[in-house]
Amino acid sequence: MKEPVLLEKDGHVGWLVLNRPEQRNALSLDLMNDMLDKLDMVEKDPDIRVVVIRGNGPTFCPGHDLKEMMGHGKDIHHFRNVFSTCSKMMQRLHQIPQPVIAQVQGVATAAGCQLVAACDLAIAEENAKFQTPGVLIGLFCITPMVPLVRVIGRRRAMEMLLSGRFVSAEEAERFGLLNRVVPLDKLEDETRSWAQSIAQYSRYTLSSGKQAFYEQVDISEVAAYGYAKEMIAMDCLTEDAWEGINAFIEKRRPEWKDR
Repeated sequence: MKEPVLLEKDGHVGWLVLNRPEQRNALSLDLMNDMLDKLDMVEKDPDIRVVVIRGNGPTFCPGHDLKEMMGHGKDIHHFRNVFSTCSKMMQRLHQIPQPVIAQVQGVATAAGCQLVAACDLAIAEENAKFQTPGVLIGLFCITPMVPLVRVIGRRRAMEMLLSGRFVSAEEAERFGLLNRVVPLDKLEDETRSWAQSIAQYSRYTLSSGKQAFYEQVDISEVAAYGYAKEMIAMDCLTEDAWEGINAFIEKRRPEWKDR
């Protein structure tokens, strides 16, 4: 039976591939549970420093598998399971130590758009489109709005959520949903180059920095500084901080110990 999510490794970069091209990589329960398993594997792999999520085929992800989701009738326990699993998967992207990059081709709609917003970074091909179309089918995109509003802000998130319209890659970059937009024929190479440029750094430093970012981003400035000054003081004691600073002073490349 075909794996819903493939895990591939290229040096210090791990690639998680949504592998349901016949269903445009819709988020079935099997796929989301498999993604959770693969994220656990990634977290435990000391060689992986950066993760890329992409879709197999011309589409990134259209969101939940609506046929599967509605196939159980009006069963609140089933719906809770679907959205609980999805929410756990999205939060897991922030919990793993490695930075996560979304590589987007085609469309990313509903929970697919949520997946892009939940990743730490995002790159897309210039014809990619983004949408939170819940209003069009009578089911407001309540869970996708959670990471979306935190990435692009209230006004732009509400515009997407209330209109249900497609947003172009150019507009998504302007909104802050994307970091970069590139031609389709350069998407994979640009993503790989970007991931490898980050993966050259200490795994411990990347992990510590990612954790600190999400700990402080939604708290007050005073509380954020209280947390940040303690974290950076503690990080000054790590082997990689000492190695990196000495390498800078001695004008040589650092040799990371990842601790």
